Amino acid sequence: MSIKANAQVSYLTVLQYIVFGGVILYIGRQLFIPLSFALLISCILYPICTWLEQHRIKKMAAILISLSLVVILVSAILLLFGIQLIGFLKEWGTLHGKLTHAFSELSVWITRELHISVEKQTEWLRLFGQQSGSDAIYFVRKTISAGTISGVLFILIPVYVVLILYHRDRWVEVLYRLFPTQRKERIREILHLSIQSYYNFIKGMLLVYLIVGVLNSLGLYILGIPHPLLFGFTASILTFIPYVGIIIAALLPITISWVTFNSVWYPVGVIAVFSVVQYLEANIIFPLAVSSRLKLNALVTIAAIVTGGVLWGVAGLILFIPFLGIMKMIADRMPALKTWSILLGGESRKET
Repeated sequence: MSIKANAQVSYLTVLQYIVFGGVILYIGRQLFIPLSFALLISCILYPICTWLEQHRIKKMAAILISLSLVVILVSAILLLFGIQLIGFLKEWGTLHGKLTHAFSELSVWITRELHISVEKQTEWLRLFGQQSGSDAIYFVRKTISAGTISGVLFILIPVYVVLILYHRDRWVEVLYRLFPTQRKERIREILHLSIQSYYNFIKGMLLVYLIVGVLNSLGLYILGIPHPLLFGFTASILTFIPYVGIIIAALLPITISWVTFNSVWYPVGVIAVFSVVQYLEANIIFPLAVSSRLKLNALVTIAAIVTGGVLWGVAGLILFIPFLGIMKMIADRMPALKTWSILLGGESRKET
């Protein structure tokens, strides 16, 4: 009876820790999100920094060179995003004419078949426009707020990265002092494997972008859309912006397909291709490609994505997966956490 009571107390304690940790993560997300991104980037850049330092480049110079590579990559993605938007705006004149003609024909059909007068339709459109206008203002405000926060993070994250990499020896010494009973070799092994987990996460993400780009391009090629590789891989890269990215990426091929073929079915086909691939990416490709490299259970991976989205929004969708991989790796190497190791992933690792 006492064993059962102790087990219940233990489970309640774990539940309390989970709830308390979730509250802390949610309340402190403005601090933890940029720090987590900085830690992720630092782990990715650490091998580059050490390689540069081994070739007689000073530590700060090595950090700045490796960080510049990340800035160039992000700038290239943003440039691609801007090119997509500019290309869509160039086609807006033709698209506007086709939309006007389509709505005129729809209005005539409604008047003829449903016996709804043009005046009534105009009144409905006016009311809809007022509601849409208020929604648009709210959306613009949220976009400006998100853009301001993103701008602040864009400044803070590189600063955090530089400080983490420059003082990395000090942070390791802090870990040694926090866990004095643990052997330094074990802590060093966990740190090395944590960096490896982040690296595997990035490889998994690159594989996801490659697969999604190929599927998008193949679908557009079958439909006969011009430049399928350009549109397919652009949409794949822009999926790192959840929801909005795939919408922006689809605008230009939808417009070009409508203008080129003068049929509504081709834009519908483009929407269908992107929707199906996006569904496969979110529910099959991403969990399998990323969780397999991190040796995580696919179900646990999906649960982590949902939890990250609830607690940290878009940032949580990106950050919680590598964090979960590190937890799995630590649990594999601690006998007391064997149950968590089995729960989080595949076969447990035998201790040597």
